[in-house]
Amino acid sequence: MKIKSIVGLVAGAFLILSAGAHSILGWKAMSEQLAQTNAPPDLVQGLRMGWLYGGPVMIVFGILCLTTFWKRFRGEAASTFAPALIATAYIAFAVFAAIWTGGDPSFMLFLVPGVLLAIASIP
Repeated sequence: MKIKSIVGLVAGAFLILSAGAHSILGWKAMSEQLAQTNAPPDLVQGLRMGWLYGGPVMIVFGILCLTTFWKRFRGEAASTFAPALIATAYIAFAVFAAIWTGGDPSFMLFLVPGVLLAIASIP
């Protein structure tokens, strides 16, 4: 159980670190590309709000995973339902996005924490 807890802790840390990259670096690149188009300001603002919402959500997911797997690492009983649900969402999104975009490899970044959480969440 300790090894799976460590895998879960790594995945939780990955989620938190990727939240910053997503919100800061990701939006910077996206906004630079949008600035080169004739996109209306309302559209850009709507995209920005949706994009920036992802960062805090990823932080919350990471915190949930860290607290769950820290408890399990210490030998306490803790349900892995939330991390398993997060894993399912991340894996499903990675597969959907890869198919939808014709195989854009950048969406595989969602697969990494999803698979790690899935492994750590196996009873």
